[in-house]
Amino acid sequence: MKNITFSKPEKSLIKILPKQSGRNNLGHITAHHQGGREKRYYREIDFKRDKVGISGRVVSFEYDPNRNVQIALIQYPDGSKRYILVPLGLNIGDHVTSGNDVEAKIGNCIPLAYIPVGTPIHNIELHPGKGGQIARGAGTAATILAKENGFAHIKLPSGEVRLIIDKCKATIGQLANIEAKATPVGKAGRSRHMGVRPKVRGTAQNPRSHPHGGGEGRSGEGLKQPKTPWGKPARGLKTRKKDKLSNRYILKRRK
Repeated sequence: MKNITFSKPEKSLIKILPKQSGRNNLGHITAHHQGGREKRYYREIDFKRDKVGISGRVVSFEYDPNRNVQIALIQYPDGSKRYILVPLGLNIGDHVTSGNDVEAKIGNCIPLAYIPVGTPIHNIELHPGKGGQIARGAGTAATILAKENGFAHIKLPSGEVRLIIDKCKATIGQLANIEAKATPVGKAGRSRHMGVRPKVRGTAQNPRSHPHGGGEGRSGEGLKQPKTPWGKPARGLKTRKKDKLSNRYILKRRK
């Protein structure tokens, strides 16, 4: 994990993050296992990296309660400040830039057409100018396998190989905090602070509450196909639409 160098966020880049209690206007639970988290501010992250050709200096590394990777505060010569996700190898005092004719070094944001094949990248756009949507979690990185006909072949962290328009931007490097996935939560209280309420197994409920409920003692699910609380198939059912428009851009499905 990167050393946190500043404890308070930049005031101009935060806003109140509304709580999600998982209840509707009548107070009925509509999304299970949500509610009761700590108050948070949302840090506005610069996923678009649209300050083209202007070099910014890394001022500090900060903790962000809304994601599992640290964020870096970037100060630009015109006085403006932006937050970006911290890649491995980025240090305080380094300069990062966005643009076409920019060196492919850690933290720089470049269109896929100008990034060398085999380079690890993160914060990848799906549509030019929309901002990064892919590979934004701690320790993740995608790789450029090839380029042809205005598209780049990108191997995503899931193993999926996908075509992405080469005008889309991506940031160089693998994201920091690789150990986040292996870090245990530790205690129930920490889950509650994060807004996660307890989960109850379906087999431990009564038949009125869950299709797996009922029975004497430690009984199993009792069904050929396990179901959700609302009777739909659970565990293993593919929910992606067969005729989805973006299917044409997927060269190899994730496993």
